[in-house]
Amino acid sequence: KQLEDNWEAINKELASVLTQPERLPNFQDISKDQSNISKDDKWKTFFLYGYGFKMPENCERCPETAKLVESIPNMMTAFFSILAPGKHIPPHRGPYKGLIRCHLALKVPEPKENCWIKVGDETSHWEEGKCIVFDDTYVHQVQNNTEGQRVVLFLDIVRPVRFPGSWLNRFIIQLIRWSPYIQDARKNQKAWEYRMGDN
Repeated sequence: KQLEDNWEAINKELASVLTQPERLPNFQDISKDQSNISKDDKWKTFFLYGYGFKMPENCERCPETAKLVESIPNMMTAFFSILAPGKHIPPHRGPYKGLIRCHLALKVPEPKENCWIKVGDETSHWEEGKCIVFDDTYVHQVQNNTEGQRVVLFLDIVRPVRFPGSWLNRFIIQLIRWSPYIQDARKNQKAWEYRMGDN
């Protein structure tokens, strides 16, 4: 509800990020693992948090958005996920059930029937200012078969689990945070920030 109540403020900060979309990194440029599902330049990202690690410069560019996502208990990842016209993300599934995913829709192109996410057997269409929450360990895919950009604020949040499962979940997430998979993505993000600072 807090995200939905403040989506226009988030959208205003997004507008400044989108002034030069071609300079934003492709998802697979940050997280090499994403090259399994995306090899072109039609899925751009702007990270605020990645697996609990803050991207200070990006948060400074979007202070209201950063404050809102930081107020979400157990938020681990937050970024703008930007799909170009015609982008299809093929069926795939998340690797770990200890997180749940949320999309706050910020830009949904028309006709919205041609811009969808399918999780398991259920197809949903984003609505601007509304959240979709789902379990990404179900097979899911995304299609933007329109001539406009689709942008969501993409969040991963620690799944609520009772003790002692909650302790085990936190322990596994901490191991993942320090894995080469996450640490390489952090290095790639910092390298992109360095290049942006030079330009």
